[in-house]
Order: sequence, then C-alpha cells, then structure tokens
Amino acid sequence: MQLFASASDRRRGILAVVAVGLAFVALYLFVREYASFITDTEALRLWLQQFGVLAPLVFIAIQALQVIVAPIPGQVVALVAGYLFGPFWGTVYSITGVLIGSAIAFSLAKRYGRSFVEDILHEDVVTRFDEFVDTVGVPGLFAFVIIPGLPDDAICFLSGLTKWKLPTFIAVISVGRLPAYVFTVYAGGRIADGRFLSGLAIILLIVLASVVGYYKQETVRDLVARIEPRLPFK
Repeated sequence: MQLFASASDRRRGILAVVAVGLAFVALYLFVREYASFITDTEALRLWLQQFGVLAPLVFIAIQALQVIVAPIPGQVVALVAGYLFGPFWGTVYSITGVLIGSAIAFSLAKRYGRSFVEDILHEDVVTRFDEFVDTVGVPGLFAFVIIPGLPDDAICFLSGLTKWKLPTFIAVISVGRLPAYVFTVYAGGRIADGRFLSGLAIILLIVLASVVGYYKQETVRDLVARIEPRLPFK
C-alpha cells in the first residue's frame, strides 16, 4: 500500500514524524522532571486551582494531552474534574478534552500515515488491532470504545488510517466514551462532597470493569468482529 503520493511528501512525512517524536520526548522529560503531579490526583487538583478562572482551559488541555500521550491516565484526570468542577461541568470539560485529543490523534494519523502511527504505538497494539479497526464498522467501533480498559487511545490513531471521516469518528467517540467519564467524574464529585464510601464504591466498579476489559480485550475484539457484519446498519 502506497503511503505517500510523491518523494517530497515522503520527506515531509519523515520530517514530521521526527519533529513530533522529538516533541513527545521533550514533553515526557518535562512531565517527569517538572510536572509529575499530573499522575497524582491530589497534587493535580492543587496545581489546577492556582489558575483560577483559567483552570477549566488548563484542565481541558491536560485531558486532551492524555489521549495523545498514553502514560497519563485519563480516568485520574476525570476524577479530578469531578472533585474540582462538580459532576456536570467536570463531565463537560472531560469530554471536551477527550474529543480534542481524539481528533488530534486521528488527524495526525490521517495526515502522516502508517509509519507515523507505528512509531507512536507499541508494536503489539498495532499487530492486534490494526486489521480490526480497518474492517469493523461504526457500530463495532462504538461497542469497542464503550468498554473500559480497552486501548481506546490507540484506536484513535489506528482509526486515522481508515477511510472514516473525522465527524463520524468524533460522533462515535463522544457517545462511546461518555458513560465511563460520567461515572468517574461523578465519583470525584462525591468525594469532594465528603461522601467517600459511595465515591470509592463507584471507582472500584470502574476499576474492576477496566481490569476485565483489559484482560478480555482479545475476546471483545473477536466478538465485535463477528457480530458487526450481521447488524442491519453500518
């Protein structure tokens, strides 16, 4: 399969991959050295509060970043959203950030091609889910992203290699990711209100669902691939 239309496009693609790769390395070093609080819920909450009225914009940027830079746990960031902004606005800010990050990942893959995605994602993820993403329809993608614990951030990059259009992809992601974020943000809000037991119970359920989804991702992938062709709509 031809990835680039011309030699000049190939050179620009290689330069873009190198530039993005260097940017990711720099970002990783920065986070590790100066912003390790991003993976610490309480530290992240305190850090965000110093931005005052700009805190929502900073939070949305961090939530978008976690889609592109996989080591940042999105559910931790969503938990902070509920703690800081409450269930409604926390969900709005979380989903907004997730959609921005998903659109960026999709668009980068669409623009720079397979070699870029293979440099970004782990080889094992590409091997296991590349063919699945390329063949499964929109209902199948929805079923896949709605289950916690599956590599949905990686799916954003792999989806950019398909013939799907960005609006269709974003529509599926927005609906599919909403339930997990609603529950996580709500749990953060319960903890902020001092209702620790109910908040922790919700978090425990999300963690258990994520663990099951993670260890059963092969089963989910195969099941979705079998069921999707039988659906009356695509």
